Amino acid sequence: MREVLSQEEIDMLLSAISTGEVSAEDMRQPGMEAKPYDFRRPNKFSKDQLRTLHMIHDNFSRLLSNFLSAYVRANVQIKIASVDQLTYEDFVVSLPVPTIMAIFSMNPLKGTVILETNPAFIFPILDLLFGGPGRPPERIREPTDIELSVARKVVGKMLEQLVYAWSDIFQFSPQIESMETNAQFNQIMSPNETVALITLSTLVEGQQGMLNLCLPFLTLEEILPRLTARYWFASQEDMGLERWRPVVNEVLQDVELDMVAVCGEARLSVQQFLDLEPGDVISLDTTVHDELQLLVGNKLTFLAQPGLIGNHLAVQIVDWAREEEQPGGGRAIIPE
Repeated sequence: MREVLSQEEIDMLLSAISTGEVSAEDMRQPGMEAKPYDFRRPNKFSKDQLRTLHMIHDNFSRLLSNFLSAYVRANVQIKIASVDQLTYEDFVVSLPVPTIMAIFSMNPLKGTVILETNPAFIFPILDLLFGGPGRPPERIREPTDIELSVARKVVGKMLEQLVYAWSDIFQFSPQIESMETNAQFNQIMSPNETVALITLSTLVEGQQGMLNLCLPFLTLEEILPRLTARYWFASQEDMGLERWRPVVNEVLQDVELDMVAVCGEARLSVQQFLDLEPGDVISLDTTVHDELQLLVGNKLTFLAQPGLIGNHLAVQIVDWAREEEQPGGGRAIIPE
């Protein structure tokens, strides 16, 4: 059990250390090791939360690769490079100038998030969309108004994939607030604010680039309890059935099933069966007023009445039916 020192005891201890009466080594207890702690860069995200962010955005990188490859009709490879926490100031200093930054909100969460599209990534994408071979400009330059407008639409499509990647954890609606080209002039939060930085490496037609997603701690604070591997996997199991239910229902609509109307049954010996000839009449165990059994996929489902539609034989469904096995092995049809 740890003992809490009073202020007077703390002052006496500091005085003894400063005068040399007690050394710091004498105060160290066996098994205790001091760990460095940077008060300017506090670790607000736990290792489990960072691992969960890694899994979410690893899925995002695969979704984005498939989408952009089809969208620009070229080979686009995107892989997650790292997930780390740092200050917003350190993130801004690491960005090239110029670049293209999309500042968007994750409604209903508060605050804004930044998706930085490195020039080595976004310019080849824009070149492909404009019909080019997917090459960046010879020198890094400011994007034109037209390029910035097209880049905004591309980022909007990318955010749709981000929403899908986050769907197991949290449902949000992204809204692009602005598009910036110089991070130094965009102070959307305190320089010392802790952020989670997800870095993705990209390869577009042989051109290597990067994507950076900056998630402020204040924005994610509300949903931090969900950023655990246990919650993520549990959500996938719980939502798996509901997610695929509409797809399964749609596919089942086109499945063809055989429907058989059973007019009745008769018991014949093998000899009687062999003696049957065309024109013979077989007496069934039903009357003209009895309801027929209607089997769907060999399963008794409905009760029906026989009839005609034009020159064709038909049945009219009159009720649901259920099947119960009788002790003697026969069948009894009981309307619901």
